[in-house]
Amino acid sequence: MKVSIITVVFNAEHTIGDALRSVASQTHSDIEHIVVDGASSDGTLRVIQANSGRVAKLVSEPDEGIYDAMNKGLKLATGEVVGLLNADDILQDESIISQVVAAHADLELDACYADLVYVKQNDLAQVTRFWRSRDYRKGLCFNGWMPAHPTLYLKRRVYDRVGNFNTDLRYQADLEFCVRAFELHSITSRYIPKLWVRMRLGGVTNNSIESMVKGNWESYLALRKLGLKKDPISYFLIKFGSKLPSFLRRN
Repeated sequence: MKVSIITVVFNAEHTIGDALRSVASQTHSDIEHIVVDGASSDGTLRVIQANSGRVAKLVSEPDEGIYDAMNKGLKLATGEVVGLLNADDILQDESIISQVVAAHADLELDACYADLVYVKQNDLAQVTRFWRSRDYRKGLCFNGWMPAHPTLYLKRRVYDRVGNFNTDLRYQADLEFCVRAFELHSITSRYIPKLWVRMRLGGVTNNSIESMVKGNWESYLALRKLGLKKDPISYFLIKFGSKLPSFLRRN
């Protein structure tokens, strides 16, 4: 089973090497690693070229943001299963994609996902937050909950049915996509209770209080268009309440 992994990057010379090496170390043999660079102006391309052993496709050109870059990667992906690994993140160990393939051996399954930890920018071993997922049930995405997106691996057919990421959104297109997939199209999924990804703090949606506020308001407006019936206060209370345990959990 071929697995396409899409990594989008812009000016991440200090972290992209870790992401590339974590994919290169995977024991599963049939991996198509696609790197979409937004015309970085630092040493990112130099690092990619130095770690290009398992990079199947590289695009480097200006884009309209992270979700536009992800959509470019999706157009290039030819794997039966597709996942996204951010330039700041790493796969937990060399067996992760083998675990993905084992789950997707079930031909009826559309998606699988697992757990994720947030770590400090300069210390991948220092956990600051543990995002433990759960088995999906109807309504969770409309409460602002979603699987940890860097752990989410979908069969290619899901994108054919659901569509790509909404580039009108700057912060929360991944949540909006999950609502379309899990709620509107009722895809089948399986939660794997394993740690799959280490995510550095400082991404687009969590790099400042301002971006978090804008992102959460954006998510509310986007979900209203898709059928969310809750008022803003109820939505945010449920959304933040569901995330609170992840800040308290360390192991």
